[in-house]
Amino acid sequence: MIGADEFRRLLEEDKGRFPLLTLDEFFSGNSDEDSIAPNQWGYMRPPLAEIWEMFQKVERMSNVAWVRVALHYDTEIIEDNGTDFLALAGDSIVVCTDLKPDELKKIVNCEWLCSEGAIESALCYSRIPVIPRNYNCLEIVWD
Repeated sequence: MIGADEFRRLLEEDKGRFPLLTLDEFFSGNSDEDSIAPNQWGYMRPPLAEIWEMFQKVERMSNVAWVRVALHYDTEIIEDNGTDFLALAGDSIVVCTDLKPDELKKIVNCEWLCSEGAIESALCYSRIPVIPRNYNCLEIVWD
């Protein structure tokens, strides 16, 4: 999981605009089940580890350029006894692909994710990787 210092540096580089995080930056070492789709956790949404594993498989697909996690504005750095901690709040998962939203919705099994589906992304984040020609960015969204 990305650390508080690295996150702070990224925010400073892009004047406070939230970065897209890699799957590892968001999921590795993250045990806070409420850090993404908190309204669905406890109501059949799979655990973070299973979501991470599934999107790693999606990222390896030949028609997927990359997968990133977009952050919710509730993401914050919290100070506790002189130590900074990053409280991540994932908003959506962005998939750069040539797939159509309905195709991606089936592949990632939005019903299993307790997700509202896949929509085209406006990409108002920093650290956006290169988008190959004829690809677009789709977001798996909740709520």
